[in-house]
Formats: sequence, structure tokens, C-alpha cells
Amino acid sequence: MAAAMAKHRALAVSLQPKQYFNLLHCRSFLNNGPDTVEELLDRHVVKKKKSFDDTEDEILTRQKLTSTRREVMGLYRDIIRATRYFMWPDSHGVLWRDVLRANARKEFEEARFEKDPEVITRLLIGGHDAVQAALDKLVEKQKQQIAKEQADRDRR
Repeated sequence: MAAAMAKHRALAVSLQPKQYFNLLHCRSFLNNGPDTVEELLDRHVVKKKKSFDDTEDEILTRQKLTSTRREVMGLYRDIIRATRYFMWPDSHGVLWRDVLRANARKEFEEARFEKDPEVITRLLIGGHDAVQAALDKLVEKQKQQIAKEQADRDRR
């Protein structure tokens, strides 16, 4: 650690203040790192030179794929977060949380190699709607349960 600090001080002395400031702020720290493996590789691997063979359509298609991939990963994370609230067992004694997560994983794996943007968009919209509907039902059931418990307390 001391050697790193000495190297850091030597670098600060050898550079002009403005250069040193720019160097510090251009570095990428761990907590400011990339969100996905693709971004990590994109940042640190030598990029393929853009050839004249690449058309604008191919470039736009690649950009759309990365944005839909982010949306898909966001939906999957939303599903995992939403299933935290389903902590009661089903008729077989398995937690609903685990059942829902397994079903979500299965559906994502089935659609993994889908290339048609319209189908992907339809699946994303359907997934978001399903998560929202499940959470709405959960909230409604919780409200009913609270009202029922309140009525039982009032009767006593």
C-alpha cells in the first residue's frame, strides 16, 4: 500500500496539476464499473475496426440487441425482486417464491434465442404486465387480510 502511495505521489509531482486532475478523473474505479459483462469487455478489449462493410442497419440492430438485452435482464431482476413477497407454501409444501422463480427461469430459457424484435417486445410487455398484476393481487390480498384482522379485533 505504501509503495502505491509513493508511486501516486511521484506521479502527482511529475505532472502539471491540470493533467493530474484529468488523469484521476479519467480512471474507472470499481464502484463506477460497467453494468454488464458485455460493457466490461467492450471497455477493456480491443475493439474491431469499423469496416465499410458494416451498414447502418447492422449497427442499429446491434444497438437494439444490447438495449433489449438490458430490458430483459431488468425484467428478470424485477421478477426475482417481486417473488420475495411470496413466502407461503403451495399444496406440495414448496414456497411459491421458488415455484415462481423456476417458472420464470424456464420461460426465459425457452425464449433465449428468439431473434424477432416483435416477439421479444411482446414477451417483454407480457412479462411486465404479469409482474404488475401479481403484485397488485398480492397488495389486494394483503389489504383484505389486514381488514379481516382488524374486524376480528373490533369484535373482541
